[in-house]
Amino acid sequence: MATETLSPRALNRATLARQLLLDRSDLPAVAAIEHLAGLQAQAPDSSYVGLWSRLRDFRVDDLAKPLVAREVVRSTLMRGTVHLVTAEDGLALWPTIKPVVERGFLGHYSREVAGLDLAAIAEAGRRLLAERPHTRPEIRTALADRWPDADPAVLAYAVNSLLPLAHVTPRGLWGQRGPVAFSLLEDWIGEPITDGVSLDDLVLRYLTAFGPATVRDARIWSGLTKLKEVFERLRPRLRTFTDAEGKELFDVPDAPRPDPETPAPPRFLPEYDNVLLSHADRARVIPDGRRVPLPPGNGGRRGTLLVDGDFLAVWAIKEATLTIESRKPLRDQDLIAEEGTHLLEFVVPGESHDVRFGIDG
Repeated sequence: MATETLSPRALNRATLARQLLLDRSDLPAVAAIEHLAGLQAQAPDSSYVGLWSRLRDFRVDDLAKPLVAREVVRSTLMRGTVHLVTAEDGLALWPTIKPVVERGFLGHYSREVAGLDLAAIAEAGRRLLAERPHTRPEIRTALADRWPDADPAVLAYAVNSLLPLAHVTPRGLWGQRGPVAFSLLEDWIGEPITDGVSLDDLVLRYLTAFGPATVRDARIWSGLTKLKEVFERLRPRLRTFTDAEGKELFDVPDAPRPDPETPAPPRFLPEYDNVLLSHADRARVIPDGRRVPLPPGNGGRRGTLLVDGDFLAVWAIKEATLTIESRKPLRDQDLIAEEGTHLLEFVVPGESHDVRFGIDG
């Protein structure tokens, strides 16, 4: 029997459905975060907009309260980047993802840490953070006396990369500012690190949230290598397809794969949204190959816009005005403006709102 070929549009609709971007979901925020296998979250306010675009009637407290209750946590995980995950996932993912985080650190700082006892640095960091949460400058200052010849900033990054840490609240609460303070993940959640999620289960979680996908797609999302043997081991449990270029795609059998002609409403995505960053071939959501903007800041006031499922514009909110810029005039501007007005009501409630369209460059 010939293997079914999935068009870029079919892949787009499947991915949007898994990502809760075709129809807003009634899932509670914590359950949605679990389903999505986490949200990329180095810009702390971005997760609020990411969930607002995915969940029906989402409110700030729907995420803020679980953060304060430590039911969800921001921690360095997949790809060595900050993710918002459930507490249970944070404890289980760290042992599996730890090599990715360590490899990223050593890739950046191998020369600076040559000759240093990294195990001793990690242990010193563990003892320090067991006392109370510390900011990165505080970690630098505390470790500098013991390793006077080392770059204090590198010492702090070593602690951040060698230990499972949580970004503690109030950082991560909507609109809060200030430096990141770190706690040991186990101390913050109040439970021990687990034995780790198996690679088989991690791949199945990825396919559920991002499939159909190639082996390389899963590598890009996780940062892990040597996943081909995992996919081969799982092959009897998976469905296989090919994409328009003939690459083999894997998927969990019962996951949604909507009709390619299913309408896709406009969706405002925040900075660093995983739907744009979690595949080696991004053509399913970025047909023209444009770069995903990665602006600095706390997030929540700029990002990207999906039109008919494709990344076609960027957006920014200044005061109570939403500006949408695209390379050419967008279709369905009335629908986009309506969704944009709802976004403004979420981000800057109680103001007189304005939505403007412009041409980039």
